[in-house]
Amino acid sequence: MTSTHGLPYGLRGRAAVVTGGTRGIGRAVAAALAAAGALVCVSARDAAEVRRTAAELGGVGLAGSVAEPEHARELTRLALSEFGRLDILVNNAATNRPYGPLMDADLGLWREAFTVNVEAPLRLTQCAWRGWMREHGGSVVNICTEGAAHVGPDVGAYGTSKAALLHLTEQLAGELAPRVRVNSVSPGLVRTEMARFMWEPREDEIAAGLPLGRIGEPEDVAEAVLWLASDAARWVTGADLVVDGGTRVRAAHLPT
Repeated sequence: MTSTHGLPYGLRGRAAVVTGGTRGIGRAVAAALAAAGALVCVSARDAAEVRRTAAELGGVGLAGSVAEPEHARELTRLALSEFGRLDILVNNAATNRPYGPLMDADLGLWREAFTVNVEAPLRLTQCAWRGWMREHGGSVVNICTEGAAHVGPDVGAYGTSKAALLHLTEQLAGELAPRVRVNSVSPGLVRTEMARFMWEPREDEIAAGLPLGRIGEPEDVAEAVLWLASDAARWVTGADLVVDGGTRVRAAHLPT
């Protein structure tokens, strides 16, 4: 697979870990990396889906929760034992709970949101750094959200935790350079199961309000991740690539 400018992504023989890699954005990312030649290790909670996805992509997988510290260590060990290297880490697994006004938020679920959305990416990056990237280099891509830049109803916990992940991305980019590049991709509304409750009831209305005329597909985000993970983005670190169909500029859009 090559970029639109014909530059090779150069992932053949490299190894990647993708969390939340069996459906939605994570599945599309894992498939794009595999198509570009990477060896892929996927992680998700459902063991059957992990086995099926790993088999379909010709890779390996590990079932478990990124909220568990040992899962990060086991996932890293699996990639290193199976592939002998770990060049790319995509922190995609996330939770959008607790959903609703923050004054009604269950603080246990609030802490879980930060454990899954912020602490787990840090822990996985630490494992990848210590296991391979410190000596050999690599690329980390965190999946954030376009919503981290502003507030909105009922998504305060998700947006706040993803804003923290965005800052973590920049901090790690500075600390781990030049050996490791750390970037993020911030999707807008994408057609996934996790976001179904947002897009399904009024998809046509939402699409009509976007400059690019449709909600996102997981593959739209995967292409951005693929570029950031590859040598085509070799002089890019600490960046957040927004993939939102024009959500942030729609106030200036004149419908045709």
